[in-house]
Amino acid sequence: MKGFIFLALAILLEVFGSTMLKLSDGFTNLWPSVGVATGFLAAFTLFSFALKTLPLSFAYATWSGAGTALTAVIGGFVFGESFHFLKISGLFLIIFGIALLNASAGKQTQSEKT
Repeated sequence: MKGFIFLALAILLEVFGSTMLKLSDGFTNLWPSVGVATGFLAAFTLFSFALKTLPLSFAYATWSGAGTALTAVIGGFVFGESFHFLKISGLFLIIFGIALLNASAGKQTQSEKT
């Protein structure tokens, strides 16, 4: 259970760091630049804690996919970036791909069992 909590927090902090990266304006604004460093350092630290109990393929797929989806949503709502059918479709495909990867993680082939 702890692994999932660490993973969720790592996702949120990675999204925070990405948002601050946009606001840092190429690292020319001090406080958003500090937010980038803090957000990513904390995200990677918590992600490493999550990997103590979660499989790498599951954790990384969830982290990167959820981070991508949340960052795209923030881009649309906070920064006014375009949000059209293709972008929404792509986000659904990412989520669907993560679900497939995670569903297959629990299944082993016969050759892996022996």
